[in-house]
Amino acid sequence: MSNIPHHESGKLAILHTSDIHGTVLPYRYADQMPIEAGIAKISTAIKQLRRQYEETIYVDNGDLLQGTPLTYYHARMKSSLPNPLIACMNLLQPDAAVVGNHEFNYGITYLRQAMKESKFPWLSANLLDETNGEPIFGVPYMIKELSAGLKVGVLGLTTSYIPNWELPQHIVGIDFECVVRAAQRWVKVLREEEHVDLVVVSYHGGLERDMNSGELTEPDTGENEGYKLAAEVQGIDILLTGHQHRIIVNERIQGVVIAQPGSHGQGVGCIEVQMERVDEKWIVGAVCSKWIEVAGMTPDKHIIDQAAPIEAEVQVWLDQSIGQVEGDMKVTDAGQVRLSDHPLIEFINRVQMEYGQTTISNTALFDDTAPGFVGRITMRQVLANYIYANTLKVIRVTGQDIWDALEQTASYFDRTEQGSEHIRINEAYLYPKPQHYNYDMWEGIEYEIDISRAVGERITKLLVSSSGQQIDVHGTYDVAMNHYRAAGGGNYAMFTNKLTVLDVPTDIAELIADYIMQRGTIYATLNHNWRVVT
Repeated sequence: MSNIPHHESGKLAILHTSDIHGTVLPYRYADQMPIEAGIAKISTAIKQLRRQYEETIYVDNGDLLQGTPLTYYHARMKSSLPNPLIACMNLLQPDAAVVGNHEFNYGITYLRQAMKESKFPWLSANLLDETNGEPIFGVPYMIKELSAGLKVGVLGLTTSYIPNWELPQHIVGIDFECVVRAAQRWVKVLREEEHVDLVVVSYHGGLERDMNSGELTEPDTGENEGYKLAAEVQGIDILLTGHQHRIIVNERIQGVVIAQPGSHGQGVGCIEVQMERVDEKWIVGAVCSKWIEVAGMTPDKHIIDQAAPIEAEVQVWLDQSIGQVEGDMKVTDAGQVRLSDHPLIEFINRVQMEYGQTTISNTALFDDTAPGFVGRITMRQVLANYIYANTLKVIRVTGQDIWDALEQTASYFDRTEQGSEHIRINEAYLYPKPQHYNYDMWEGIEYEIDISRAVGERITKLLVSSSGQQIDVHGTYDVAMNHYRAAGGGNYAMFTNKLTVLDVPTDIAELIADYIMQRGTIYATLNHNWRVVT
């Protein structure tokens, strides 16, 4: 009788996407120019990978249902129809999807309907029903049994920081458990009760520390806890991350394989896992991860055809004229918009002040591709300039809070002593993903940011516009802003838990469109109430 151990091997591929944000078709809605992104191209890549590997598991890591005019149009105007994102994803046949933070943007009823239409499970082990402490969407993990009896468990987790951003009515009844605590419980279940051979954790959240040094790379708020998951939870083999829109391949934290597949369907993450079976036990062998870029791939016609009927409606709706602008609100240089007052920013702030019934407001130029307004205005232009499903809030803050918020905004720039031609953006606002949306510009106050000074000492002038008086650090002021910022999002902790004076539960993009339609003509104005100096 031989004492030589029985040995087998098997290979599988873990395919993963994340942060698709409603991107289905390979063109921009703002100008219909082609882009190398979207589900139609992702589908082509996944089909190729499935032909390449006999055994695959495909997981989408969240933030699927929001982010484009297509998702906005469906949620706000045609929600009685089947969800086009779900219909397209059903064609891709994922093994599972994870609940992301933006899944809640259109409310839990909308999310539950999307889940009902899905031919795949939605996972989130740490989103709990407040009444019984069980996973509120019912499915904390999934198990897939492959050939030769190999069992793979996939545990889903969602960033627990959602209550700091989301509207309370969208998350009623949900307890957001710490992801580390949830993982410690459920990974143990997968190992000891389900007896899986490979544990994959798919976490809609990112990494709060440098993967090599372990040093914090952002404030330790709990928004991103991927490093802590890998370092503190025993039994994880592979950790899929997201939320930060990074591309991460071939990285490990204390032996745990770490990956992140970018965003908007620009590529597919692929982790090739060699499993070795010695006697009755499978062990993880060689692991190699890569990122498959979709650039140059032919979009899948089945996806295009699936989206075509509602997409045709969206295009008609986007090109409807809602008014016109007299003067120039065009954005020609996004960087310059953040250095001194600009008519587009002044206009958005005035809209917020109008609907918020206050005299002070802040907003951001969310993305460098924002076109501004010129001539005839369409919904396409409104949504290209205001890309997020934010609603409007007015909160009561102190003068000191405003001062602190401006100092936070001023940290967007690196210190310079060489003049305006050498102004640089602080790397913290560019890495791990661009955060231009966290640089606020205000109306109703007059202020100056001197970036030759140290961070925290850059506000050299701060007056109330209506009176011309120095702001009273002990006084209170009502400020209109989006609900993300009002909750302290973007490291604006000074706004957390402030009194809500007015809550307008309407998307700010809708308010902008309504403001334009009511007037027919809007005017480009510029009062130069703020500037950046060197």
